[in-house]
Amino acid sequence: MNFEELRRTLVRTLELEGIVRSPLVKEALLNVPREEFVPPHLREYAYQDSPLPIGYGQTISAPHMVAIMTEELRVQPGNRVLEVGTGSGYQAAVLAYIASRSPRGHVVTIERIPQLAVFAKQNLEHAGLYHYVTLLVGDGSVGAPSYGPFDRIIVTAAAPKIPRALVEQLKPGGRMVIPVGSRWSQVLAVVTKSEDGSIRTEYGTPCVFVPLIGREGWKHNII
Repeated sequence: MNFEELRRTLVRTLELEGIVRSPLVKEALLNVPREEFVPPHLREYAYQDSPLPIGYGQTISAPHMVAIMTEELRVQPGNRVLEVGTGSGYQAAVLAYIASRSPRGHVVTIERIPQLAVFAKQNLEHAGLYHYVTLLVGDGSVGAPSYGPFDRIIVTAAAPKIPRALVEQLKPGGRMVIPVGSRWSQVLAVVTKSEDGSIRTEYGTPCVFVPLIGREGWKHNII
């Protein structure tokens, strides 16, 4: 199976649909092998534009949603990025590919399920991007204060409200993208922090993510 050709076709489709707009996002999607981030028995479906199960009730997001969130985040080379919800590591890999274009760039990613963290580490190593990522196991809803502050924060799980701890870890001039809403339906919130520390939140794309479980998220994983 020619994964490289399938990858090019998918990215071209996302570009024609107006989802992929920036050269940085396009380059990352063309160079990060999504087939390395899905379970082996699902590799043939890696370039279908749909979420796929990765075990433990979690999913790898559909490519179009990864593209949308990465575009909204506006990550730049050299940024220090926090990701909440590592999953299989694909979104972290896309972010690391962009951030690491400058030596100061780095991604800190948090996963609450230890087995998935192991899976993600292996995947990031296979993709050659683990050097640019710090992978933590814990409650992502409270962030990683000892590693911050961050230029960009992305949350790949749905929160009932925007966690205050994450807002506090965002640098002035920083940007955060997070799904917010009910357990079954959310919209992407884009949070920007001005240089004086004031916060602006805009709501956009409808979406459905697994719940953010933790102290500043949902308390129990009950669907």
